[in-house]
Amino acid sequence: MNESNKYRDIATGLFFVTGVFGFVSGAFIASTTLFGAASLLSNIDFSDRFDA
Repeated sequence: MNESNKYRDIATGLFFVTGVFGFVSGAFIASTTLFGAASLLSNIDFSDRFDA
């Protein structure tokens, strides 16, 4: 596991846990945004390089 994956996993976990707490407290719009950010962050591959 390299450093970028570790930081990405930590950020994804923080977005998810914060989204759960927002959902429980009733902040549905904020929690939806946080769940979406966690989903995008976990699925985007930052290591791909594109040659123009």
